[in-house]
Amino acid sequence: MNGSLSQPVPRTGPAREALRHKGQFWTPDWVADAMVAYALSGGAPELFDPAVGAGAFFRAAKRWSQRTGQPVQLLGAEVDAAALDEAKRAGLTDADLGRVSLRDFVLQPPPRTFAAIVTNPPYIRHHRLSAETKVHLRHWSRAMLGHSIDGRAGLHVYFLLRCLERLAVGGRLAFIVSADVCEGVFARGLWEWIGRRFQIEGVVTFEAGAAPFPQIDTNAILLLIRNAPPQPELLWARCTAIEPEVLRTWAAAPRDVSPAPAALRVWRRRLDEALATGLSRPPGREGRTRYRLGDFASVMRGIVTGDNEFFFLTCSRAARLGIPVSYLIPAIGRTRDVPGDELTAEHLAALDQQGRPTRLLSVGNRALADLPEPVRRYLKHGESLGLPDKPLIASRRPWYRVEARCVPPFLFAYLGRRNARFIRNRAGVVPLTCLLCVYPFDESPPAIERLWQVLRHPATAANLRLVGKTYGGDAIKVEPRALEQLPLPDEVVEAAGLLLATRPRPRPLELAFG
Repeated sequence: MNGSLSQPVPRTGPAREALRHKGQFWTPDWVADAMVAYALSGGAPELFDPAVGAGAFFRAAKRWSQRTGQPVQLLGAEVDAAALDEAKRAGLTDADLGRVSLRDFVLQPPPRTFAAIVTNPPYIRHHRLSAETKVHLRHWSRAMLGHSIDGRAGLHVYFLLRCLERLAVGGRLAFIVSADVCEGVFARGLWEWIGRRFQIEGVVTFEAGAAPFPQIDTNAILLLIRNAPPQPELLWARCTAIEPEVLRTWAAAPRDVSPAPAALRVWRRRLDEALATGLSRPPGREGRTRYRLGDFASVMRGIVTGDNEFFFLTCSRAARLGIPVSYLIPAIGRTRDVPGDELTAEHLAALDQQGRPTRLLSVGNRALADLPEPVRRYLKHGESLGLPDKPLIASRRPWYRVEARCVPPFLFAYLGRRNARFIRNRAGVVPLTCLLCVYPFDESPPAIERLWQVLRHPATAANLRLVGKTYGGDAIKVEPRALEQLPLPDEVVEAAGLLLATRPRPRPLELAFG
């Protein structure tokens, strides 16, 4: 939703949680002015904002009208009446808001189309949507696209589709959103569909020093789209500094040359390349890389226990409980417990001494009666805590059977403030969900060491941004299937003497420990 924050966004606490529940993160004026300039430069007599919020775009439209002398009628929708009260406190009048309807734009769209739409949609992630809403959105998007969108797509993805559906022929849409709309598992199919039906005229990304939402853990992208025949090229810009006049001037008439290259760098890109690389990512280095990590290894997520406090133990706690070591697996539970790029037995021992949990309770499929008495007693304690009814545990048979993994030679820290990185697993641990498992197809020690030379190389690490989802604070997240698509630099692969494995082994989905 739109508007202007008079106070910094809280990082934690009830106020922060309230913002997340409503998805309200207000757009700064300098970005709102640029978006409105694009939407209205096509000559539309009215501007529609489907998530009015505190009214940033309405106020920007009034400023635009004053500068150009062109009158503009303000129309919109909003689900939160309190946000419209904030819009009035920000300077909008009852007349300005007179044609704003209290409605859910996605679930109850207006019956007409609009020539100029501009919005910052509510950023509500999928797990905050009701099951009923998810079913409705899945059916609607399937009818529109011809295929379903992955269930992990947030409400902002459906907002984009509804905006495109309500965009008049020849109309313009300015849409600012989290970059995950271009990077999620659903992104490739979504954007190929959009690219076949609309003209993606411009894309603006932002460096950290010019982030529109600097206190939010997200990476913003501004999309400029017309309901016009697709073109083979688009303009891709990188905003490096907050220069309101520069961005507004360029957005009003996107072109190859920036009015101030130091603040806004512009590239002309082929549409097919931009969609293949990802609209939020810089131009791809085509023809430079023949290899992908998936040519040499498979990737899968770490273990989901359903309750780390119960299943993930310190050595001292396990000893007090009397649990035999044969029922305990060395494990690592958080990324910051591995500060470097190698994990050794000595490092694991140091974590033990610090009182960090390093042992995962793993009893496999054994019946309760076949387990040692201390293990039975501990599992009975878990039952008294209600663990068998927890969401991630209730489907397991028996409930205490946690997932299993072979020990991966490599771990991957896929999310966090620290640079994402590969970790050589010399301690023989299995990871929980904080890390990914990387399993080489060729398991011989020489091949593993050759692959390690490639994975630890800075040129390989630099390519992670080509496959990851970007967040605020320069953090990225790389999902397992995306990591398998990681380009490995030709020269690094060849210098290491790495050879393609001829017979990939099956993915270790549910392999029991010994």
